[in-house]
Amino acid sequence: MTVALASEAPPFDLPGTDGRNHSLADYADASWLAVVWSCNHCPYVQAWEGRMKAIQRDYGSRGFRLVAINSNDSDSYPEDSFEEMQARVEREELNFDYLHDEDQSAARAYGPDSTPEVFLFDPDRRLVYHGAIDDSRDEGSVQAQYLRDALDALLAGGEPPLAETAPVGCSVKWRK
Repeated sequence: MTVALASEAPPFDLPGTDGRNHSLADYADASWLAVVWSCNHCPYVQAWEGRMKAIQRDYGSRGFRLVAINSNDSDSYPEDSFEEMQARVEREELNFDYLHDEDQSAARAYGPDSTPEVFLFDPDRRLVYHGAIDDSRDEGSVQAQYLRDALDALLAGGEPPLAETAPVGCSVKWRK
């Protein structure tokens, strides 16, 4: 079951590709926190990854943090292993934390269906937006920038124009 709007962010404590563990409390300094379910192998994630980097770059100085979590079963999808995650961060020069949820506890707590799938939390860590990054896998065809629109509205003291959109991507690969 997916975290409901206005619900508190479930806690997590997961190893990051930077060699440190990261917990929800580690992001207390961020006014706005996007927890994005991600992975290495999904072509949808690969298509949106550059936009994820751009959003972190464009909003990071305004109190925003993006954190990606990979919960995929790496036994069945070896390209989603922790070692491959570390290689991807280096190769793609990711500017956000990339965490490994090997036991899938964070995925069970948040309830994502897809990669990528965004959970955006306010300063009180209440869910204010859930869904897709934008409306098109093809960057050249984007008409609606859901996550950017939500951040712009929140930073201006308002509410996201859309609180929920349908995430599009690959399914989370659950352990058997």
